[in-house]
Amino acid sequence: MNGKPNYFMEKVRNMLGNDRSAELKWGIIGCGDVTEVKSGPAFNKIPGSSLVAVMRRSGAKAQDYAYRHNVPKWYDNAARLINDPEINAIYIATPPLQHEEYALLALAAGKPVYVEKPMTLNAVSALRMKEAAEKYNVKLTVAHYRRQQPMFLKVKALIDQKAIGDISLVQLQMHQPHNSDLIASTAGGSGSNWRFDPAISGGGLFHDLSPHQLDLMIYFFGHPLKSMGLSLNQAGLYPADDIVSGQVLFKNGVLFNGSWCFNAAEKTDSCEIIGTEGKITFPMFGHKVTLRKNGIDQDFIFDPLQHVQQPMIEQVVNYFSGRGENPCSAQDAMLCMQLMDSFTCRDV
Repeated sequence: MNGKPNYFMEKVRNMLGNDRSAELKWGIIGCGDVTEVKSGPAFNKIPGSSLVAVMRRSGAKAQDYAYRHNVPKWYDNAARLINDPEINAIYIATPPLQHEEYALLALAAGKPVYVEKPMTLNAVSALRMKEAAEKYNVKLTVAHYRRQQPMFLKVKALIDQKAIGDISLVQLQMHQPHNSDLIASTAGGSGSNWRFDPAISGGGLFHDLSPHQLDLMIYFFGHPLKSMGLSLNQAGLYPADDIVSGQVLFKNGVLFNGSWCFNAAEKTDSCEIIGTEGKITFPMFGHKVTLRKNGIDQDFIFDPLQHVQQPMIEQVVNYFSGRGENPCSAQDAMLCMQLMDSFTCRDV
């Protein structure tokens, strides 16, 4: 390098913040199952946003995705997509092993990044991603998309309104049989699925599903003060641990107890928030919130979303375009990774 400022890079980095009318033209790295319905189509349904390119290591699969979703461009190389001058925002939807690598490349290229959950393999990797975003002064958001869904916004509103008084305790249970419908729909079979390989996923189904739950706890209750847990592989059906328990004490005094078991006889998906005047109960993968107060239940029913990430992506578009705040910062996502590491007894 000749030491002179890179004016093109600076222009790219500042473009979205300075020109609020600029359209976000997205490139997806890793157009697998999660992008088919949950996220991918939403990028074309939000004003000021369009999906213009996708990438998979298999060019044939990338081409097929582009054809089926009417995406103009496809790549089999992430660097080529990142360096496409038409693309000014990157969505990383690969397995967690590649999140840091591709995020650092995109941030260094001056392009804001929306990265799937979990943010990466562990908290140390998350810190590197956070520091890179700060170094290059480029925006980074993590896809903890439940934060923007109407059902969980309702839960937060009830908490903020003190509908059940002061919060004392949260009890969360996610117990599933090995071949439950929930796991099958998100993780497939154990034979070749990357979610069962800790080197790729970070740690099995706990790392796939718990970020949804733990991030909401951070969203609801703020900064964790202390956390601890236990994790082990009881069934031995795959390399990753299949049972995890964890406790968190938040700075505001709320105590959280959680358990995750993926070799249970029956299905349990329940979060119970207990206050001094009542309780709020809801599933993480359902559509009903129940407020119980003075012995009376009040139910709030929510319609399923066609694209579960669309409300979050809308807020990301606003943030990247300079019209809103970061809906899930790297700092918050790193806190989630720290909780996961502490529950699984990782010292990394």
